[in-house]
Amino acid sequence: MSGVNKNIVILISGSGSNMAAIVETAQAHRWQERFGARVVAVISNKVAAQGLVWAKAQGISTASLDHTAFDSREAFDTALMAAIDAHAPTLVVLAGFMRILTPAFVRHYEGRLINIHPSLLPAFTGLKTHQRAIEMGCRFAGATVHRVTAELDHGDILDQAVVPVLPGDTAETLAARVLSQEHLMYPRAVERLLAQA
Repeated sequence: MSGVNKNIVILISGSGSNMAAIVETAQAHRWQERFGARVVAVISNKVAAQGLVWAKAQGISTASLDHTAFDSREAFDTALMAAIDAHAPTLVVLAGFMRILTPAFVRHYEGRLINIHPSLLPAFTGLKTHQRAIEMGCRFAGATVHRVTAELDHGDILDQAVVPVLPGDTAETLAARVLSQEHLMYPRAVERLLAQA
């Protein structure tokens, strides 16, 4: 990651709470002044994603591409790449973006694409991570920030946060405890990458 301007594009599918945490940290920690970095765009695969409303209110460029309007995963990813590349991104951040990306997409952003996953990888890749952790009797759960590779929920681990699994936890209560840590960890991981650039 080099150059004076470090543009960050964030992809979301819903409320965008991790996106909001990153934007707020970027402002509070003065990423623009310190690293020449700012969140320039938020893009969603869902037109009604609430995170788009929040991002637009912050003056951030927003766009939505309805994945159901495309004939194939490849066609959607090609259109998504065009939308992202219009912002010349240094970093593409997946923040609750609920799409499995094609190998061509991952290759295109190799070294610039990161994700947060709600488990302590390599445990519990895929979906329903909190329920699976409870069912397996795990005493700890958490979240992982990792580089994205063509293999789902793999790639170099950049940061992890650990929370206890408490007696009586449901998937929902555990998810809420993990999410509060995600909001601290994901901005921290992005900031560390910007500092190293």
